[in-house]
Amino acid sequence: MITINICIGSACHLKGAYNVIKGLQKIIDERNLEDIVSVKAAFCLGECTKSVSVKVNDDKVVSVSEKTVEEFFNNNVSRRL
Repeated sequence: MITINICIGSACHLKGAYNVIKGLQKIIDERNLEDIVSVKAAFCLGECTKSVSVKVNDDKVVSVSEKTVEEFFNNNVSRRL
């Protein structure tokens, strides 16, 4: 199971965390990966300057925006499938 943690704390919320979550869920649904990839909300990943902060499993925190969701998924999640 691949777990994607997305910060929904104040800074990330203001930068569009919920749009990033929706974008990731859409990709997961379209590719039928619901049994392999899960999306979870986190209140702080300790990288507020990288908002929206996203972490896959225990990897480093990456900055993701609504515009870069698919690129993030392809570069950081797809390679693990």
